[in-house]
Amino acid sequence: MPGAHAAPSSRSFGRRGWRGIVGGGLLAALLATTCVLTALTPGTNSAYVARITNSVDTAATAPYFTCAAAYAADKSNALFQYPLTEATGATTALDVSGRTANGNYQGSMTRSTTTPISCSRDTNSAYVLNGTTSYLSTPTQVTTPATFTLETWFKTTVGGGKLVGFEANQTGTSSVYDRHVYLNPTGQLIFGTYNNGLQTITSPLDYDDNLWHHVIATFSASTGMNLWVDGKNVAANATYTTAEAHAGWWRFGGGNLSGWPTPGATGFFTGSMRYAAVYTVVLSPATISNHYAAGR
Repeated sequence: MPGAHAAPSSRSFGRRGWRGIVGGGLLAALLATTCVLTALTPGTNSAYVARITNSVDTAATAPYFTCAAAYAADKSNALFQYPLTEATGATTALDVSGRTANGNYQGSMTRSTTTPISCSRDTNSAYVLNGTTSYLSTPTQVTTPATFTLETWFKTTVGGGKLVGFEANQTGTSSVYDRHVYLNPTGQLIFGTYNNGLQTITSPLDYDDNLWHHVIATFSASTGMNLWVDGKNVAANATYTTAEAHAGWWRFGGGNLSGWPTPGATGFFTGSMRYAAVYTVVLSPATISNHYAAGR
């Protein structure tokens, strides 16, 4: 912040003089560095890694330095977790939750290492979707959960397309589909469930800005529907507490949106994605904040 300190004279070079120096450029320089501290004791190895930044003379650290670490802390509640970092041409998306629910790349899998990228301290690549044939589906038919959290990172310049959703069919066009997050033509995010009618909440802002964004959607009888973007709750409806149960598969990047509000010209997403997951619990605000901070 703007400010000045008089140069200390030899007569005043005491406690106040040292405080003036540390309170100025030296402190700002120290706070702007990245610190890696490693402590070793006989027979053991331990390390602490933190990213420290200065903003108006304050410092902050994230609980997890990487998205992989943040996801690992919550894998016991995950149906699956996909980093989406496979090589171009891969047909299988590795599930790192420990449930071995490896996903299936449909259409084509294209890998990109273009920077900047979300989760930049992790393996540096993303899944590129072409907006026509590319999407990911889960391997096994399941029944929709009554309580859940949907999560992914995405980047796009194109409005429209489904980021994540639950569909009656693993591939092709489904006749039953909900529990989805999609972009409308102007780039707003819409979270929708079905219970004898459509239940939707919509973000006030657009996100087709060619920047990486972290989206989380949560649903339960006690919390209703909530939509989080970049660590902030941007839309909610506490009266939507029940969603119709049906069997099917989870999909990322493509699916049916016919009949839903402002779906766009296609149900396929055009852009890039990283770290996709579904959980059987509602992630807490603190956990959501941790996942977002890990990917910044």
